[in-house]
Amino acid sequence: MSIKSKAAMALEKGTRIEVDLIDVDPPKAGEVLIEVKAAGLCHSDLHAATGHIQFNAGFPGLLGHEGAGVVLETGPGVTRVRPGDHVVPFVPECGECAMCRSAKTNQCIASFVDAGQDSRYSYRGRRLHPFMGLGLFSQYAVLREHSLVPVRKDAPFERLFYFGCGATTGLGSALFRAEVEPGSSVIVFGLGGIGLNVVQGARLAGAARIIAVDTNPAKADVARRLGATDFVDPAAIDGDVVPLLIDMTGGGADFTFEAVGNVKLMRQAFEAAHFAYGTCTIIGLSPADDLLSIAPIGLVMGRRLQGAPMGGASGLQHIPRLIDWMMDGKIIMDPLITGHMPIERINEGYEMQGRGEGIRTYVTF
Repeated sequence: MSIKSKAAMALEKGTRIEVDLIDVDPPKAGEVLIEVKAAGLCHSDLHAATGHIQFNAGFPGLLGHEGAGVVLETGPGVTRVRPGDHVVPFVPECGECAMCRSAKTNQCIASFVDAGQDSRYSYRGRRLHPFMGLGLFSQYAVLREHSLVPVRKDAPFERLFYFGCGATTGLGSALFRAEVEPGSSVIVFGLGGIGLNVVQGARLAGAARIIAVDTNPAKADVARRLGATDFVDPAAIDGDVVPLLIDMTGGGADFTFEAVGNVKLMRQAFEAAHFAYGTCTIIGLSPADDLLSIAPIGLVMGRRLQGAPMGGASGLQHIPRLIDWMMDGKIIMDPLITGHMPIERINEGYEMQGRGEGIRTYVTF
């Protein structure tokens, strides 16, 4: 029998997020019912609702992909978790497909099987498509077993949720995907919830110089607290910021990161990487029809350009380790978790983000 669940939905492309009660069916084989204890307001969900990025199978959609909760019930055949476990949903890991068996990627075939086609969510008789196969802006969520990472029970949910996307993506991009080296130089374009975690990932890796780039000068203090050695506001300088950054790093940085999803910034990040051995990592999501224009000579000379899906992190391997570091005080969270509100105020929370107020807000039910 289905249960009622308070949830935030995008009923049609470009409309305001709606909050109402939905129906959640019981888990089937290989699925797990969880109670979501905290869910973060990541811009990707808003971009999906507005049509900035593609919303899986379409609308109506159930939003939310960054969260943490408690297992309530398991379907037949589930072995990874049991009732009472605390979990962080993340990139699926079936453990059996060719990508899971490869050490070259954190992707899994299950990521590309749209759970929205056979979701357990409905609203007024219409099936809801969960964003990224998750749908965590719902008090109760039914997820595939291989999308769940069991974690330690003493970690607070108001911190745990962030490891479902923002914290892990930012930290992982620096530590696991780019593999920032001790003594290296780093430039981070964009100081949102992901970019600031790239900054502290670079600090944890032992980078000697970390240049944080953002047009909001209010981000300077928190960036320095997380490990930035320099802050640059492109709006406060004359002309292109790239020559300044190249000069500051003596010819270009060892590692650069774009964490906004803007093709202009992606190009700047690429050009600010050292022409012979710099690595530029693109994290931000841009619209599917955007094109990045770079001169081929920029690659021929040795500079590298790469992506970082969810920071290149393996949920099962890396998230428990990152949470341990957070509990030990190595990862700084207090300046990043800046707001909390009930799900009914989710539109207000996204409006605050749009004004540049705070870093990461989470909702509860």
